[in-house]
Amino acid sequence: MVEQKEQTAGVIAGSLAYLIWGVLPIYWKLAGGVDSAEVLANRIVWSFVFMIVLLLCLGKLSGTYKESKSVFSNKKRFLAITAASALITLNWFIFIFVVHSDHVIDASLGYYINPLMNIVLATIFLKERLTKAETVSVVLATIGVIILSIHHGAIPWSSLAMALTFSLYGLIKKVLPIGAWSGLTIETLLITPFALLYLFIVPSRGFMAYDTGTLFVLIGAGIVTAVPLLLFALGAKKISFSLIGFLQYIAPTMMLVLGVFLFHEPFDETQLLAFIWIWVALILFTASRTAAASRLKKEAGAVRQNMGG
Repeated sequence: MVEQKEQTAGVIAGSLAYLIWGVLPIYWKLAGGVDSAEVLANRIVWSFVFMIVLLLCLGKLSGTYKESKSVFSNKKRFLAITAASALITLNWFIFIFVVHSDHVIDASLGYYINPLMNIVLATIFLKERLTKAETVSVVLATIGVIILSIHHGAIPWSSLAMALTFSLYGLIKKVLPIGAWSGLTIETLLITPFALLYLFIVPSRGFMAYDTGTLFVLIGAGIVTAVPLLLFALGAKKISFSLIGFLQYIAPTMMLVLGVFLFHEPFDETQLLAFIWIWVALILFTASRTAAASRLKKEAGAVRQNMGG
């Protein structure tokens, strides 16, 4: 009964995280009158401020400080967290830029491609072997991207860049032995000086240049960055990896719906065909991962039963 409640709480937390990520385009549209780079700089600064306040409230500041010292004293860890900081900053900028450029559908495509980009990188860097189903899913998604490229007369670079930067970021976080909260705090700490420098150097910028509504949106950028990460961290501890695999499609699906129906971005039959190829790829990929997780669970259960016998 307790385990069921824990799983339910995990599903709710994980779903809320992806729901928030899914509606973020609406939030960034509220700052549409502000330059994308300026929104990014504010997001970085206020994310760092919010993380410090949050860690103070949770009593985790001293633990984060100790973990930070271990990172800064180790050259490999420091270079890894610096690379992660640069990648997530670039990812945030591309996302804000495509939203401000009325290309929310491109953001949706990027996050649909992301899980498939993960398995490609895992094959290259972690030497993981693809199953036949995963290989087919990558081929199908590639066909979808090719269709979009031919249709638009250009490769969807922003979508691919979003997927690649977030996948590389995730890869570094996977191999870097540091907690999620400490990681985000250090990442924003490393880039905050550059963000502040940008805000001070760029002419006619500064808090006095914003109206009250825009100022609150920019300050709130720290909250909308950290809260879904907190919810995701909470949910990931309570539910299976395969279930997370299903939940991760909430955000790009919501972005696609917002792009088509709320922001009225063009979405014709050819684009729909390309997305169908990618959706089929994702269904195949998710089914393959779910089946693999189920097999591992059964094997683990059989081992425990044999040991008990």
